[in-house]
Amino acid sequence: MAEEALNANEPQKSPEGENASGKKKNIFQRYSETSLILRIVVGLVIGLVLAFVFPQDGPEWTVGISEFITLLGNLFVSALRAVAPILVFFIVISALPNAKAAKSMKTVIVLYVISTLVAALVAVIGSYLFPIELTFSIAEEVDQSSPSGIGEVLTTIIMNVAANPVDALANANFIGILAWAIVLGIALRRSSQNVKDVFAAISDAVSMAVRWVINLAPFGIMGLVYTSVSESGADIFVVYGQLIILLVGCMLLIALVTNPLIVFICTRQNPYPLVLRCLKDSGITAFFTRSSAANIPINMELCRKLGLNKDNYSVSIPLGATINMAGAAVTITVMTMAAAHTVGLTVDPITAIILCVLAALSACGASGVAGGSLLLIPLACSLFGIDTTVAMEVVAIGFIIGVIQDSCETALNSSSDVLFTATAEYRQMKKNGIEYHLGRDAFSSDELD
Repeated sequence: MAEEALNANEPQKSPEGENASGKKKNIFQRYSETSLILRIVVGLVIGLVLAFVFPQDGPEWTVGISEFITLLGNLFVSALRAVAPILVFFIVISALPNAKAAKSMKTVIVLYVISTLVAALVAVIGSYLFPIELTFSIAEEVDQSSPSGIGEVLTTIIMNVAANPVDALANANFIGILAWAIVLGIALRRSSQNVKDVFAAISDAVSMAVRWVINLAPFGIMGLVYTSVSESGADIFVVYGQLIILLVGCMLLIALVTNPLIVFICTRQNPYPLVLRCLKDSGITAFFTRSSAANIPINMELCRKLGLNKDNYSVSIPLGATINMAGAAVTITVMTMAAAHTVGLTVDPITAIILCVLAALSACGASGVAGGSLLLIPLACSLFGIDTTVAMEVVAIGFIIGVIQDSCETALNSSSDVLFTATAEYRQMKKNGIEYHLGRDAFSSDELD
């Protein structure tokens, strides 16, 4: 009786109300579960259409619509600008205390580092040969001056490193943020595991906040494309196409020329059977999943088929998903050089070499972060004193071309993990006089089953 009385007093939910709430939930779920690539493409197309239907210089009644659409793009850039400094700080500060020593992985780590540095160098050379100037309104409003020489660059770096850490975070001084994060991260290595877990949890929370921002990227990109097309016309997509060609061209050169050269130097054998096997079995899958972490099981299985030592590849493959970031180094370097060309900065060769090192270090922080390498572009841009607002517009452009760029980047990163794990082991086999064949299965089909 008491239960019946309570039920009688409760407000009755109408079927219509249940259906309405269900629809709201389904709409949100469908949006979240839809591929980010597809959402970005839709946002890009809508922004393009709106630019022709409601141009900024259109009738007076369209002014409000134009301002609202432009506001979406500005909000997206501002959100990225706000969260990027905190992201870099906590990712680095949490990674160092939890890093495990891997003495047996010395050769693999050396190959990872060399390949990432070479990738950044290839990207710098490509940017010199084919300079690209991006199109965005902010660049014309920001006063930039080219460094007078390497002395000024080094002085700027040293002064930024010595900056107050709170001031570095407040003013998006990425060099200072990186330096203090490294210092504090090393200092925390002696702390208890509970303290390390706290910083790891904070890093995860900041990464989650970034994911929320990236989840709204389609709306921001719609606003940015609308503004760019309204001001510059459809020719803006020619620049995006050139940027994609440069990025993908550099990545193909690394995958098919420089990486095989590194393998040949280590093994003194034709590297292409192994290179093509890694691209086929690992790179194609990574291209579509767009996640080095998600591709770890695929890479582990490929290493098993190649007959590699499980004690080695069970460490080197997850490690490679964290620090072997040749594709990310290419993206960071090319986008930073494009930003420098856009604002009229001259990059001398020595400064470019410093950029290669900084891009390689930055690329190591791209793992597991929504938006990956794109959110670390401001760190490299800070080397030239490029305004953070300009850097964030470059990041936003990166999301527009990310449909192709991120897939190619992940394919290069992930396939290289197996490539250099195998190369390191084959090199050791050669020293021990053990016969091996690059790229061939070590087991019969029956044994694999």
